[in-house]
Amino acid sequence: MTRLRVVVPLAAVLLAGCAAGPTPTGTPVPPVATAPSADAALPSPSGIDLIFLNMMAAHTEQTLDIVRSTRDRIADQELRTLVAAIGATETDELATMRAWLAAAGPGPDPRRHDHSGHGVSATDLARLREATGAEVDAVLREVLAEHQQAAADLARAQLAAGTDERVRDLARRIEQSRTAQVPLITGTPAAVD
Repeated sequence: MTRLRVVVPLAAVLLAGCAAGPTPTGTPVPPVATAPSADAALPSPSGIDLIFLNMMAAHTEQTLDIVRSTRDRIADQELRTLVAAIGATETDELATMRAWLAAAGPGPDPRRHDHSGHGVSATDLARLREATGAEVDAVLREVLAEHQQAAADLARAQLAAGTDERVRDLARRIEQSRTAQVPLITGTPAAVD
């Protein structure tokens, strides 16, 4: 999967929902004027924010599936530590996203979200599950790096289109952390700006 194939359709989906309009429940929602408190439910997320939360929640669930399927088979200790940290961070983020989605009320079923364009393919997941020995680390590095880059791209699109400041803050943190993780996963030095 190329990054362009991920970003273009994703940006189109996110940007299509930019204007204040009906949420998936049909209730018009104006853009949020102020940032909500850290502990409160999202008061009035726009449709675009809800789309992002649903997409990112499904993406994060897939990340956690990758973590669970490999954590006991990783040979490289640094990679094992990184994968454990990714699992802990994304478990917390997923809990936040689920709480916000639940507070927003009924919407589209997140389990029906299609990952084509930004998720790990069934073929790559099968490769990862079937990998043995040192092959596990190599396949994990390839699959997880691509998956985390897709999460960063999804979050970057939300930063351009989102309206709720708390959702945008979450997207900012996701974009920064996933972008930083990719060189750590692949073992390549990060680019210096």
